[in-house]
Amino acid sequence: MSGAQLVGFDNDSYLQQQTEAIIERMNKCNGKLYLECGGKLLYDYHASRVLPGFDPNVKMKVFKTLKDKIDVIICIYANDIERRKVRSDFGITYDTDVFKMIDDFADWGIVVNKVVVTRFSGQPSAILFINRLNRRGIKVYTHKATSGYPSNVELIVSDEGYGENPYIETDRPLVLVTAPGPGSGKLATCLSQLYHDYTAGKRSGYAKFETFPIWNLPIDHPVNVAYEAATADIGDINQIDHFHLTAYGMQAVNYSRDMEAFPLLKRIIESITKEPSFYKSPTDMGVNRCGFGIIDDEAVRHAAYQEIIRRYYTSACDYAQGIGTLEAVNRIRIMMDNLHLNTLMRKTVPAAEEALKNAVSKGKGHDGIVCAAAIELSDGSIITGSNSDILHASSALILNATKFLAGIPKAIDLIPKNTIESIRRMKRDVLNGRRVSLDLDETLICLAMSAAVNPSAQTALDKLPLLRGCEVHMTHLPSVGDANGLRKLGLHTTSEPKFPTSNLLDE
Repeated sequence: MSGAQLVGFDNDSYLQQQTEAIIERMNKCNGKLYLECGGKLLYDYHASRVLPGFDPNVKMKVFKTLKDKIDVIICIYANDIERRKVRSDFGITYDTDVFKMIDDFADWGIVVNKVVVTRFSGQPSAILFINRLNRRGIKVYTHKATSGYPSNVELIVSDEGYGENPYIETDRPLVLVTAPGPGSGKLATCLSQLYHDYTAGKRSGYAKFETFPIWNLPIDHPVNVAYEAATADIGDINQIDHFHLTAYGMQAVNYSRDMEAFPLLKRIIESITKEPSFYKSPTDMGVNRCGFGIIDDEAVRHAAYQEIIRRYYTSACDYAQGIGTLEAVNRIRIMMDNLHLNTLMRKTVPAAEEALKNAVSKGKGHDGIVCAAAIELSDGSIITGSNSDILHASSALILNATKFLAGIPKAIDLIPKNTIESIRRMKRDVLNGRRVSLDLDETLICLAMSAAVNPSAQTALDKLPLLRGCEVHMTHLPSVGDANGLRKLGLHTTSEPKFPTSNLLDE
């Protein structure tokens, strides 16, 4: 598909239906509702990529309409703090993301002053995290691993189980329980709160705010397959919810972790409440009207195909860098084969490969290193760039793209040569760098400085926002500075799982 992306999702319809569904669930619980929020509440770029037209912040808009009824609890797993687990879409650690989440909620008029560190056992980094939040006026609770979990329900639902956890005081009828990522202890926190409420004679309920998989799409729909590809590293598998089929005679799609957990979760809830649960399936527990917001199935299918290919490249690059598994790569490759997808269906892939061949044939590159990149602009135009002794391939690519958008001839320099040379000398002679050409982060700063005295540079700088959401492919793994610049520009970037040099340490 070339040109402007087709809209496949109606935000207004989703906003209305999801809000109504949450209110309905609150009323059904006849008391406080703990709403476990799976996925990202803000900046859900996966959803916006597979559902073109989806506002990455529409879920927060749902909560903004209910903000007078909302308390928020953020969970973070102590070991994720200790090992400095990173949220890949922002390139920040989970503990830093908690700070960001608190600030982001505040921007939407929702105060967050409760954080729980789960499975805490005195991890030193977690203690520092707790101290930092406490001194900023944020109340931090610590929960231990639950005794008896997962098999001993009698112990779990006791003062030695959930009762060991301190109760988190909340004032409002809807409590959002969210986290930087999966495995953060959201469910255990909700159930611990339920236990304390019922012990104190208060009624409360539990539900999940869901987005993917979309329960009322077919299990093999590309949007649902794209979710499976996105979670290939943790092994989620989409499944038909046989509990739902048995109870209602209706097919629904859920994922393996929820399916496996449901019988135990139902027993725990019934043990806490001392009454039969009205949930007959894991799908029942979800509040998810996302599927009803789809208005163009063909558009979302095409977008999901592209996301699956992107996820393949991500997993392959993670494996090459030692942070992913071959199993995840192979799982996504099988998904692609089942949908008859290949990497050449991502238009920037053959374009980058061709640019690399041209650069090699013309003797371009630097110190024997030749890299290339390609970008697909919103009108379908393909622009390429390759590295040189002064610029990384991604730097050349972005400058070429802005020149194209601004109608600036290729021969015009946007950044003075003496500026580039001065930076190269500093990197080489002062900082003792081995690769002294400018990465994208450095190039963007230089472009901004040049714009102060060069009208062409200012014109090019003004075009940078038009690159947001465009597709980029690189023939080699980007450096840290390139990756940061590409992410800040909001580009959907993939790369071949190849290192530009044989050096184990390179700038």
